Amino acid sequence: MTTRQACEREHDFTLVLTGITDLTPEVQNALFESGCDDATLSLRCGRPFITFSRLAPTLKYALLTAINDVKKANIGVEVLRVDICNLVTQAEIAKRLGCSRQLVHQYIGGKRGPGGFPPPVCNISDVAESPLWYWCEVAYWLYEGNMISEEALDEAQIVSLINDVLELNHQKQLAPELTKEVLEGIGTHCETLKGCP
Repeated sequence: MTTRQACEREHDFTLVLTGITDLTPEVQNALFESGCDDATLSLRCGRPFITFSRLAPTLKYALLTAINDVKKANIGVEVLRVDICNLVTQAEIAKRLGCSRQLVHQYIGGKRGPGGFPPPVCNISDVAESPLWYWCEVAYWLYEGNMISEEALDEAQIVSLINDVLELNHQKQLAPELTKEVLEGIGTHCETLKGCP
């Protein structure tokens, strides 16, 4: 066993796909032969997805190699996102931490923990039913308070960033001129983004 193999562990995750509508034998074979032989292709509500159990030293490495293996199939399939949401409710934060919603509520209100819990980023108006937080911001707060490991923080940040990039790439395919206009309108130089129209 090599040193690298000794450092590897199994990472389970799902990639949401676009570009195919049927799970034909040709599609399945192409994905298998492109390196997705550690994954299962499925379809739910018309949306294809592929679930991996990949041996890799880190989640980042596992995700990036899986995304590239899907592309290598060369059958028009693209990865839409990693099926882990960065927007989380109070209940989802509690679930990910394995604690009660009451404890998370106390963190949010500053009654427990170090204080300074990150504010919500979505559904924050008075009429919204449940505010949403960025999990990567919550993970950073938890890490700073010694409540999660550095590895857990890294995983939250890498999934968030990968999904942001995948979403931008998808929008560039759907509406290239609008994407370019918006990027320029908010002060992002399009030339710095790979594949920008």
